[in-house]
Amino acid sequence: MNVRVLITGAGGFVGTYLRAALAASPGATIIPSSADVTDADAIRSMITAAKPDIVVHLAGIASVPQAREAPDAAFAVNLGGSLTVARAILAAAPSCLMIHIGSAECYGASFRAGLPLDEGAPLAPLNVYAATKAAADLALGAMAAESRLRLVRFRPFNHTGPGQSDAFVLPAFAAQIAAITAGRQPPVIRVGNLDAARDFLDVRDVVRAYTAAIARHADLPANAIFNLASGTPRRIGDILATMIAVSGRDITIEIDPARLRPVDIPLAVGNAEAARRILGWQPEIPFEETLRTLLTPPH
Repeated sequence: MNVRVLITGAGGFVGTYLRAALAASPGATIIPSSADVTDADAIRSMITAAKPDIVVHLAGIASVPQAREAPDAAFAVNLGGSLTVARAILAAAPSCLMIHIGSAECYGASFRAGLPLDEGAPLAPLNVYAATKAAADLALGAMAAESRLRLVRFRPFNHTGPGQSDAFVLPAFAAQIAAITAGRQPPVIRVGNLDAARDFLDVRDVVRAYTAAIARHADLPANAIFNLASGTPRRIGDILATMIAVSGRDITIEIDPARLRPVDIPLAVGNAEAARRILGWQPEIPFEETLRTLLTPPH
């Protein structure tokens, strides 16, 4: 592999893991981007200077609460920023492949079918964050169909690991357990809906899918879409019980109304057969190991 890879959002949670994975890949030259993806001139100048073979577009507002609190900013960054990057690629590096990192949150109401969803399921977002990501996904797909834009779209399901913000459920649990263990918090964990079941992945497995696409960049199907999922739903309450048991602490659980979503889906699980068949990808890291890494304090 001898490619120049520009990463937007390279300093973020997933970007940090992707940079580490590519640094270990012979022939991959990493070009981290610090430009504001809503600044069209800056993005076009950067792509003109960098001459990337691949742009992995990770930059964005990444959490449901953050998008809910600032919907205009979420649309400006997640939709507008994605279009800005795509237009700059077409103008300055038309042979470059854009790898857009979307979200399975876009499927929204389609999860009510109660089945593992593949890439053909309708995008039916139920919150602002999902709407911004679905809008970008669809807009880029239309650009790829109408223009020369080379595009791959990923729709990863929930993924986690050390370094993720505690705006996300499992790091939030881990942070509270760590605070209890250190004596900074009473032995009570405040939670949202524990009955929902979600499809969780380790961030390192997710990044392996991105590096697989980079390695295969020259011969991927046009306008390909890939779910990244384990296919196994896990109840949030059961995960928390496991984390508490691993901690060895006597901890009480309390419902915090502020942590409850206005709309919640009982079950969200995915079908990643396309990624397995085309990229040779499947999750490899046991979920129990993922939980252990979340609960292990950094050295």
